[in-house]
Parts: sequence; structure tokens; C-alpha cells
Amino acid sequence: MAGTISHAVQAHNASQQLPAAFKVYDPRFLDITGPTPKLDVLLKNDDFPFAHEASVYIPSKDELFLTSNIFTDPVTNQPTIKISKVAVGAHPVTSEIVNSTIPFANGGVNHGDGILFCGQGTLSQTGGLFQMSVDPPYSSQLLVGNFYGRQFNSVNDVVVHSDGSFWFTDPTYGHVQHIRPQPELPSQVYRFDPATGNVRVVADGFGKPNGIAFSPDEKIVYVTDTASTIGNGSTDATKPSTIYAYDLTTSHDEPFLTNRRVFAMADTGVPDGIKVDTNGNVYAGCGDGINVWSAGGVLLGKILIKDGAANFSFGRDGRLFILNEKILWAAQLGEGVKGALLGI
Repeated sequence: MAGTISHAVQAHNASQQLPAAFKVYDPRFLDITGPTPKLDVLLKNDDFPFAHEASVYIPSKDELFLTSNIFTDPVTNQPTIKISKVAVGAHPVTSEIVNSTIPFANGGVNHGDGILFCGQGTLSQTGGLFQMSVDPPYSSQLLVGNFYGRQFNSVNDVVVHSDGSFWFTDPTYGHVQHIRPQPELPSQVYRFDPATGNVRVVADGFGKPNGIAFSPDEKIVYVTDTASTIGNGSTDATKPSTIYAYDLTTSHDEPFLTNRRVFAMADTGVPDGIKVDTNGNVYAGCGDGINVWSAGGVLLGKILIKDGAANFSFGRDGRLFILNEKILWAAQLGEGVKGALLGI
């Protein structure tokens, strides 16, 4: 129609007004970026890939807990993963390694006064979900470590429902990376009720289930499948790099995941960590940075990061902490943007 401007043209014009790191695909992305978004390096450490997973923000302390990628410990000469605590409110920003006993820690989420961490396990030690204190000596406790006697593969990511239950993913990456024995279970999604000890399979049919998040009203569960990243350094473009959505429904007074559908596919790399803002927009760490979709699955925009981002978390007032292996970035979005996990 004469006199109208297409969304594509509007998006292009909007991109011209923002820093190059902010790529607009839909004008609605401007409601997220705000008029003056920024992207800055908060911390860099060339010694090891300290900023890989978890990214759990502790509002009361203005601190961020991160898990590294697997690297060879220069002292033991063995593969290891380290947890770091970053004081993001300090000037300058400081970090320290947390002396944790969680075996090959990966994803995590705020829980109570501490953090619920995924421990992938080792060749001789079971993995599972661990509750860790955010204060020294950072003690931890295993809450669930098996599916009725069968060890989990390598627990990857976790979220907490408002009813107190834990929902988590369990791909086979640990075995591929030679830190875990032969898998005893399919790659699945689980629900654990700490009040009763019941652990249930709630979704299967994945290559590598990875990130998991609830919509703000907890009616939808998003699960990423990162099977196109094999885990040994190779990739297979014919395998999923996909976000699936499920309806969280109730039958016989128990929760079930129904109506599985493709929510979105990442065009670059895989959608690893996944979070939702209070408006229902879905964010994922992908091969080119943070990709953001509307609640309807439309790609709104990207925060471009060279070599991508595995995970990230929301801070206060539109601040986004982005994990880029040896670099921790901070993006400043519109001050009204709030992560659904903490609502701040």
C-alpha cells in the first residue's frame, strides 16, 4: 500500500541508529534496547575460559557466579571446570575462584539463599543437582543424583518452578567429552520435587536437551536442543539447533508437558542458555551472541558478540551479563527490561 513502510525497512533504519553490536530485525526490538544501548567488556581473563555457563546473579551482593568451560588444570594436568564469583558492582570489577566440590559444575539458578547448580559428575562420581551457599566456604549438598538408581548423564541446566519443583535437562555431553561413563539414560528433561523426592521424566525425543526456561506466567516451558554441536569440537548442521515450546498442563493433579512445537531455530550456532523477560520475550545465547525472539517466535534482534555466547543473565534495570568464554560482557538495554527469573 502506498505510503506505508515495511517492517524490514523500519528495522534497517533502526539498526542505523544503534551501535553496530545491536542488530534489529523487527522494530519491536527497540522497545528492548531503549534509545541508547551499550555493550562493554566487564572482565577479561586470558588464562582460562572462566565465563561459559551458569551466570547466576545475586542481587543482594551484586555478584555473579559463573562456571568455566572445561580446561586442563595447570597444576593437576587434569580436565576441570572452575566456578568464579565476579563482583560486578565493584570498581574495578574483581573476580575470584570459588573452592567448590561440585563435580564439573555447569548451569545454575537462584534458589533460596544460595544457588542450585547442575553438577555433570565425573568418571567415578555421580552428577545431579547441588545446593551451594553463596558465602565462604561455599559448601554444597547433593539434592538428587539419579533416576531411581540409574545415574544421570551430565546434568546441564535447571530452573525452579513457583511450586518449588526443579526442572532440568540431561544430555550426554559428558560422555562425549570423556568426563562421564557410558550413558544409562536417554537425553531427557526431568522434574524433581524436593518435598516428596519424586523425580519424573517430563520430555524426551531430544538430541541434546540443553537450556530450559519458563514463560513469565509458567504456562509455557522452553527447552533448547543443541544436537548440532556434537561436543567433541565437531558440528552437524542437519541436527537440531532449535528451541522447542511446551504447554505446562495438569492431569490428575500432576504437571505434564504437552503440545510440543518448534518455537525458533538459531541461524548461527546453537541456542544454548535461554532466559525470558517479564514481557515474555525469549533470549538465547547463540553462535553470534544473544538472539531475542518475541513470545510469538519472531526474531526481533541480536546483540552481536564475536564467537558467540553460551549463556547470560539479567542484572538490575536492563543490564545483561553475557558470557563469552574468556570475556564477560555487559549490555545495557532499556531500563524497563527485567528478567522473569528475578523480576528486577
